[in-house]
Amino acid sequence: MPALPALPALPALPALPAGETARSIELGERTVAYVLRRASRRTIGLTIDHRGLRVGAPRRASLREVESMLLQHGQWISEKLDEWSTRRAPEVLQISDGLQLPVLGRPLRIRLALGANRCLWNLQATEPTLTLCLRAPTEAARVLEKALREKARELFAERLTHYAPLLGVTLPRLSLSSARTRWGSCSLRSGIHLNWRLIHFPPTLIDYVVAHELAHLREMNHSALFWALVAEILPNYKDLRAELKKLSKSLVRF
Repeated sequence: MPALPALPALPALPALPAGETARSIELGERTVAYVLRRASRRTIGLTIDHRGLRVGAPRRASLREVESMLLQHGQWISEKLDEWSTRRAPEVLQISDGLQLPVLGRPLRIRLALGANRCLWNLQATEPTLTLCLRAPTEAARVLEKALREKARELFAERLTHYAPLLGVTLPRLSLSSARTRWGSCSLRSGIHLNWRLIHFPPTLIDYVVAHELAHLREMNHSALFWALVAEILPNYKDLRAELKKLSKSLVRF
């Protein structure tokens, strides 16, 4: 049987944070490098993105259990690593006067003006606008991100306040994230983390991610019981999940 082609080399990883170790495993005829992170969690989870394979495992899980999971999902891991190796990096937008960005699923016109790095929202106009008052053109991306983050935090907090009682959970602490492949995460200790870039998507998709993460406060897994909790709040969650996955592929970055 001919040997399978080696996976394309991935960029060198930076120094790993405490609690993470670099390892490798033979999957079929391929040697696959991965980062193992041990944390306070109940199950072993696999994540594949531009950094390669990352494995989250409970502190009590043995290395044999971790590697058994990797071997069980060997074909899926290889396929996903191949997909990422050929995926083009998202196009980085240049912030210019007149640029149009999606915010809450609707077009938002960006205007540039001189100022003290402040922003002016006008969402009630026929054509909603966000004016960036800049000290220098090079500040545009930073000021724009700051404005969108603030708008995202305000909206996310309101939606968490709405859905937490419906799911019978205490309102958790909210943090914003900049994760490249994850829209939200939940921890009983640190609360809920939501990706600020969700602000680009329609409110219905933001509600799906909010409800999803809140449901984890009751079920820290993706069991049938977990999805039943989500369905109680959002009966059409499967359609929303599919739409989120589709729109994620065309997410703008700057």
